Amino acid sequence: MRKEDKSAIIAQLGELIQKYPHFYLIDVEGMDATATSNLRRACFKSNLKMVLVKNTLLEKTLEASDVDFEALKPVLKGTTAVLFTEVANVPAKMLKEMKSKKLEKPALKAAYAEEGIYVGAEQLEALCAIKSKNEVIADIVALLQSPAKNVLSALQSGQNTIHGVLQTLEKR
Repeated sequence: MRKEDKSAIIAQLGELIQKYPHFYLIDVEGMDATATSNLRRACFKSNLKMVLVKNTLLEKTLEASDVDFEALKPVLKGTTAVLFTEVANVPAKMLKEMKSKKLEKPALKAAYAEEGIYVGAEQLEALCAIKSKNEVIADIVALLQSPAKNVLSALQSGQNTIHGVLQTLEKR
């Protein structure tokens, strides 16, 4: 591969790292064509951008980045695919679903999600537990609505009680 081609690939990867706030490094070594095709379909359905990349070019891209990705360098061995995403937990949930189907690959190598670095396949559960921005907003709205609903229901039940008391007093 020519030096110009390598530079272009590094620049493209750098743009993707800038564009997407989260990315996962997964091990796809030894996957056959059918499994790879299924992985690509799953990525498309989940709005993930999958890029198969040479480890040395990815390493140079990570070195050129403003963020310190030093912890990711040890996992850059074998065949690596990068999953770029807007929502931090979507790739983790997809990988967990594939693992539940007894598939050995793809396997999580590492991830950069919510400005944190997660290394190793054992981090998959922690990555699945990360809440997306929309999930956090929904939780906050539910918490804010709960006291208001309690007050409204108390006022409504009090209204019926007061009305009943007034009717009883009126009859006497």
